[in-house]
Amino acid sequence: MLMTILISLAVIIGLLLTIVAMRPSDFRVTRSIVIAAPVEVAFAQVNHLRQWEAWNPWGKLDPHMRLTYAGPPAGAGASYAWAGNGKVGEGRNTIIESKPAELVRFRLEFFKPMKAVNAAEFTFTNEGAETTVTWTMTGKNNFVGKLFGLIIGCDKMVGGQFEKGLADMKSVAEAEAGKTAVHA
Repeated sequence: MLMTILISLAVIIGLLLTIVAMRPSDFRVTRSIVIAAPVEVAFAQVNHLRQWEAWNPWGKLDPHMRLTYAGPPAGAGASYAWAGNGKVGEGRNTIIESKPAELVRFRLEFFKPMKAVNAAEFTFTNEGAETTVTWTMTGKNNFVGKLFGLIIGCDKMVGGQFEKGLADMKSVAEAEAGKTAVHA
């Protein structure tokens, strides 16, 4: 009886490990929103890193998160490092490419709770008085990441935060565009 239980347990663990190992390593999370503001206003929300404080969803998860800025205030080479509670961890976000009103690409490094390096980017599509902003993160999962993905997928976990951040960015950018229109 005990031997049957141990063999069954070993088979179940073996199946689980096989399933995890066969999961794809690559992941991609993408969310978009339409903002009633000129592309330059939306672009500035991302390209100028201090603007993130108004809409970054992880800042709301830890209002006491420490931010440290380095490099230029905007564009390629600008970066910020963060250190916070268990919900936000610790890491660094660096702009590696910036094309005005088109694209901002980042190297996103996580130090805690797990080490990882991902790519993130924002693209901007001008549609008259509106701008579509798309936030994408891509990367590779190691074995632990694949196992975690069985429980809660990266898209579900990160995608929800992207949606909150984009909604807050929309509010900030539309308010900024409204101020600009009044003063014009």
